[in-house]
Amino acid sequence: MSPPPVRFRILDDRAIVPSRGSEQAAGLDLAACLPSEEPSLTLDPGQIAIVPTGLAIAIPNGYEGQVRPRSGLATKRGLTVPNAPGTIDADYRGELRVALINLSKEPQTIYHGDRIAQLVIAAVAMCEVVVVDDLDETVRGVGGFGSTGLASTHS
Repeated sequence: MSPPPVRFRILDDRAIVPSRGSEQAAGLDLAACLPSEEPSLTLDPGQIAIVPTGLAIAIPNGYEGQVRPRSGLATKRGLTVPNAPGTIDADYRGELRVALINLSKEPQTIYHGDRIAQLVIAAVAMCEVVVVDDLDETVRGVGGFGSTGLASTHS
């Protein structure tokens, strides 16, 4: 069974409708929709900016949108999504905006139409919260960060 369609509303005539970079790509590319009077945005090192897409979205019930970094943008220019993956809930209807951070040592400029992130639509398990006095035992138990070791098996 295929997932239901995801509907987009164009809020700005200059917005770019998301599309896949290849037929089997998991994510839809999201593009910056910057004002015509200021068609570029420069992020200084360490700076975070909220970048508009000019689109609103209706995600079907039982699904979420995950805003993820674009690998090339992150590795080549140091621009990434600081809250990755950012979650878009099924009941959100405002403008789809992307938080970007510049992790490079140089200012980075994005321009109107640049692909800035990707959107993956994923099923969500809507769980019931149950408060209990005890939890079942496991081998790991309360072992936290790094408790299962850091190194892989070497020959």
